[in-house]
Amino acid sequence: MRPPLPPVGESIVSLRGVGWPEIGVDDDLGALLVRTAELADGDIAVVTSKVVSKAEGRTRDGDRAGVVADETVRVVARRAESVIAETRHGLVLAAAGVDASNTPVGTVVLLPLDPDASARALREEVYRATGRNVAVIISDTLGRAWRNGQIDLAIGCAGLHGLVELRGAHDAYGNALTVTAPAVADEIAAAADLVKGKFSHQPVAVLSGLGDLLLPPGSHGGGAAELIRDGALDLFGLGTREAAVAAAMRDDPVALAHFPPLIGADDLPWGKLTSQHADVSVSAGEPALAAGSKRSSVLTVEVAEAADPTAYVHAGELLERARVLAAAYRLLVEDAFADRPRPGWRTIAVLRGLPPVD
Repeated sequence: MRPPLPPVGESIVSLRGVGWPEIGVDDDLGALLVRTAELADGDIAVVTSKVVSKAEGRTRDGDRAGVVADETVRVVARRAESVIAETRHGLVLAAAGVDASNTPVGTVVLLPLDPDASARALREEVYRATGRNVAVIISDTLGRAWRNGQIDLAIGCAGLHGLVELRGAHDAYGNALTVTAPAVADEIAAAADLVKGKFSHQPVAVLSGLGDLLLPPGSHGGGAAELIRDGALDLFGLGTREAAVAAAMRDDPVALAHFPPLIGADDLPWGKLTSQHADVSVSAGEPALAAGSKRSSVLTVEVAEAADPTAYVHAGELLERARVLAAAYRLLVEDAFADRPRPGWRTIAVLRGLPPVD
């Protein structure tokens, strides 16, 4: 059973920042944490991901855009040079978490390869060195849907449950809780940034007073991975399509200013869609026009006959993205059929985008 949240009003929580020197490759962060943080049983150490990345050699020279592409497993959204991308961890972040701040000019810092493993290693080293049971959170700065600004959230966690499941409990009025699951690790990471910040030279914060949340030594919990929502539950693609269509129907100039202009004579909105799965093919083109016909765009998505289920998931994501793009450009979309599927491939869908009705 997961530990309960501490009773409201019965906990006194304190938070302090810890200054560190500049971190380089192979620096022993566990030893540094023990030496500088004065940790006690029940404390929670929140460590900025950037110092973990630097110690793990996750710094790169050169073009940021190329590094972002290397760190991306799925482009969630793109507008001009801005990219929201899913990383290998399952995190959805601006620029796939690649950061050019607090690092020498001409270099960028990538996320740790496995933030949960990094948190576990730090926790275990503290216990070996001191015998004290502490939890460790690796934090990074993220934006949030529908909110301006950024906060720190947990991308790695060890020693406490990042998510405390309260479904099935009852509130003070007897109402059954059906979806309540506080993201405790995120809440702690956000609070810790109040004493860390970008300019303090304090990449570590220590929170005291929530010892009831900690797991026993040797038990690390499910890590921050349990905070990541499955991409199959993403509602934003559909929401974007609905918003674009509604704006076009209302001819709302304020709303339409946030979408691309009407498709031009030399523009194919599907032309830059690419597949990141070896067994998924996506191709866009413009069919020959019959006399008097309007210009149209055609997108074909195919999956190799021997592909595994992940290929079909990726194909579905591409199709949803294509429909979002069509709606943003105010195209009408109709389903068509392939005349002759390629040998060894299955045609998943053929979409035709047409200019809007006059």
